[in-house]
Amino acid sequence: MVLCQPDAGKSCGACCGLYNYVDSSREALTKRLSDRTKRFRELVHTPDDIQRYAEATFAVEDFRKRYEVIYCCEYLGFLDCGEKKVGCLVHPIQNDGVDMRTVSFYGQDVCAGHLCPSHHFIPRSQQLILLKIIDDWYLYGLCLTDIDLVVAYFRLIADRIGQELKPEVFDEPALKDVALEYFHWKMTWPFRSAEVNRLGKYYFDGSQYMISHINYEKFGREISPLNAIFLSLSSEFHDVAELETAEKMVWNNIETFLSLYDDIF
Repeated sequence: MVLCQPDAGKSCGACCGLYNYVDSSREALTKRLSDRTKRFRELVHTPDDIQRYAEATFAVEDFRKRYEVIYCCEYLGFLDCGEKKVGCLVHPIQNDGVDMRTVSFYGQDVCAGHLCPSHHFIPRSQQLILLKIIDDWYLYGLCLTDIDLVVAYFRLIADRIGQELKPEVFDEPALKDVALEYFHWKMTWPFRSAEVNRLGKYYFDGSQYMISHINYEKFGREISPLNAIFLSLSSEFHDVAELETAEKMVWNNIETFLSLYDDIF
């Protein structure tokens, strides 16, 4: 199983630069992908039509990026009528077996063979848990590619119950809902930095990227045990009260999960 296209209900296009646009909001990306798909279906009937599609796309889209080094592929669109799956419009599966990926920036070989770090650094059981929890292309891509967000959360829970969580645990709707609340913070976290050059723990300056830092010393605090999660959520705290509120939100979520887990299992 390849995590970027795991099932009929979701997929991920992060490696194609999906979240690298200055405006990577759900609304903006949905319109961008929807318009591309419609344009592609209207204009491309043979490989000779690809150039016309590309020129039309560059003419109408805003391609400003957060991070210049990451290419934002113009051939990323929706693969299904329900707009649940993001993927490659020039892939042979989408074009009656004709592979047109040679026109892409990275080329056919890279596109066909690349697997993102999450395939290697998120444990298999946690990968399967994500697939059970999230059925939304926008949220799925944001969470799947944020290794710390996933691994830190499930490690904190596993440490408390004394064993790794099994994917089938999340067949229980109540436990799935608690975990989904946590992952939804990737979009709704109240302490997220408003800077457009932030994405998770990274912030970008043209062709350079740096890992963000939370200055706990100015709050008279040691580094929070939730620091990895806070950085993944692009956190920016203005005072110790905000920090304490953030910690309480995460710990309350974990305690709720543990209480339900004990009752069920």
